[in-house]
Amino acid sequence: MNTPSTTVSLHDFGNFLRDIWYFGLPSADLKPKQFKAKVILGEPILFGRTSDGTPFALRNLCPHRGIPLHYGHFEGDEVICPYHGWRFNRHGHCTLIPSLTSDSDVDPKQFGVLSYPVREAQGNLWIYMPAKDRQTPEPALEVPLVPGFSATTQPQAVQKFIFPGHLDQVFINFMDPAHAPFVHGAWWWRTRGKLFEKAKTFDPSPYGFTMRRHPLLRKSWAHHILGGHPEVEIIYRLPGIRIETNYTDRHTFCFLITLTPINEHQTELTSIFYWTFPWLAPLKPLLAPFAREFINQDLRIVAKQSEGLAYNPPLTLIKEADNQAKWYYQIKREYAKAIQEGREFVNPMKTQVLRWR
Repeated sequence: MNTPSTTVSLHDFGNFLRDIWYFGLPSADLKPKQFKAKVILGEPILFGRTSDGTPFALRNLCPHRGIPLHYGHFEGDEVICPYHGWRFNRHGHCTLIPSLTSDSDVDPKQFGVLSYPVREAQGNLWIYMPAKDRQTPEPALEVPLVPGFSATTQPQAVQKFIFPGHLDQVFINFMDPAHAPFVHGAWWWRTRGKLFEKAKTFDPSPYGFTMRRHPLLRKSWAHHILGGHPEVEIIYRLPGIRIETNYTDRHTFCFLITLTPINEHQTELTSIFYWTFPWLAPLKPLLAPFAREFINQDLRIVAKQSEGLAYNPPLTLIKEADNQAKWYYQIKREYAKAIQEGREFVNPMKTQVLRWR
């Protein structure tokens, strides 16, 4: 990792991690006795919630004729296929095949739909994506949580985006410290100007690494709104989680970014905001367009980058400013290897200071 540069092939973008939690959708998007269909890692997923509020996720295909189950409906707490009325409970077990006669020797229990573990915390639904076509028991791995907020905390704001790129490509953009003066230079954020040398300490953290909490030397207008003496900490975690927490003298503002791959060429980004400032809620209509435009600036640059990546060029990662991207690839490879070998994950990253302009 001390070499001046590292060349990365687009083939490194090829594999998605399995046996790990991905963001599914905001809890508020799924009401009791309601479906939401999504595609995650190229797989059709049906999110549902029973009448008592229990969330679940099934493969969104009936095993009989392959019709997506989201075209069906709830009856009781079971999913009814719209084609032939096959019924499935929240565990994916088939409980009834209406066409069977009383003397049939076909047992509905021998049919079923793949079920995915789902957990709900801090107003988010997380889905555990196992190795392909494998039923997985409840995993021991915990879902990502934003620090300083309880598991029952609900987000104050949520925004969604579709990025035209692979998860790795998009995630590296959000851990790249050198692009901000060029991509995010705007009158309402920070105007372009002289580059300053920065030095930050990074530590290993669960399934990723953390930019250690530090005081802000240069404040944007957003930080001036928060007031006090702001400090910031940024956590990067597999498979595509970025948690930026801003601390002031009395309050906390947290900006969670989750990346969920739709397929190899599209990634859903969900930005989720938590805060303890009681006076900030009335300002949401005013601040929301600025927050959305900030992410849209990243979206536009990633879309332009995708034009170049279509030619499959080798990508050069240099020292210091690109070290976070190097760590990400290291950590991702170690996680995949640990799963393959059936052993515990060992974070290869060590505490160090990075400097860049």
